[in-house]
Amino acid sequence: MVKLESRIKAFVKLGDLLRQFFAFKKDSPEFNNINTPEIAALEKAIYLAGQKNTWFTEEQVLYSLNSWGDLLTEAKLKQWLSDYDIESNKAISVALIMAGNIPLVGFHDFLSTLLTGNKAIVKLSSQDTVLLPTIADYLIQVEPELGLQIDFVKDRLLNYDAVIATGSNNTSRYFEHYFGKKPNIIRRNRNSVAILSGKESDSDLALLGEDIFRYYGLGCRNVSKLYVPKGYVFNQFFENIEPYAYLKNQHKYVNNYDYNKAVYLMSEFPFLDNGFFILKEDEAYASPIAVAFYEYYEDFELLVEKLNNQQDQLQCVLSMNSKDKYLPFGSAQLPSLKDYADGIDTVEFLLKTS
Repeated sequence: MVKLESRIKAFVKLGDLLRQFFAFKKDSPEFNNINTPEIAALEKAIYLAGQKNTWFTEEQVLYSLNSWGDLLTEAKLKQWLSDYDIESNKAISVALIMAGNIPLVGFHDFLSTLLTGNKAIVKLSSQDTVLLPTIADYLIQVEPELGLQIDFVKDRLLNYDAVIATGSNNTSRYFEHYFGKKPNIIRRNRNSVAILSGKESDSDLALLGEDIFRYYGLGCRNVSKLYVPKGYVFNQFFENIEPYAYLKNQHKYVNNYDYNKAVYLMSEFPFLDNGFFILKEDEAYASPIAVAFYEYYEDFELLVEKLNNQQDQLQCVLSMNSKDKYLPFGSAQLPSLKDYADGIDTVEFLLKTS
């Protein structure tokens, strides 16, 4: 098995490549004349990923690659793993069933599995079949023995010791039926919400726009619900999300906007609309694409209590109130290595399962 130090070094080199690639794509003077096979492979991967899934535009994939590039440094990886006894782990085979809603959405599970010395048996979503294999090819190029720890499968999953599966509430029932007898993490639908006080600045609301619209709102960390104080007026909010009007040029996004607007009009539901985004008063957390639900609150403490009681439905809660222990606006899609999906420590699960 590849030693921990060598595994870390392989991912550090991947981080170097991803940061270099982002700089190259942004025409940074230092990198604008670089043309290596690794750069070419990533360019091809972005193109093919966009062909297979038109939600995966170059901008969105680049954002994901750069975010991971920022995390894959020696200092950050070692700091993250310092809380665990990785060296004593006995290797197992872990089936990773990936979602495909946003680019590289299952990369953290892949990273955790390999760094703990386990074998990753990866079942990719049909919506994201290009990016992770391209990255895996680079890792194996850097550290060939990692090839023994990575297996992409298209058919039935066989010979695994544990399962990490990500899907919807519907698919989770299927996962539990087929994989429930093995140690598992089975993830279900979660949503993210933001609490507004009415005192947010223009820049605060612009940052909130990033939390709503990054990846077109397809991720569980995207804000799909706003809590606003009684009597809140949305004029300032709409003014500060205007930079995202370019979404009208993304045909799948605008098709969803048009469809949802038509449904609300025909159903005579009241809603607010700025020409590319809809706000609808609704108690639910999960809103359709191009829509966010909102709900008024009168007592902040009662709202906090409500959200605490429904943590199993929430991925992130955001607020600009410095007294809160919530994430600040603009940070939803920038989790750290210790920000585990659904709050379940993946590394601890893998170490205890070995």
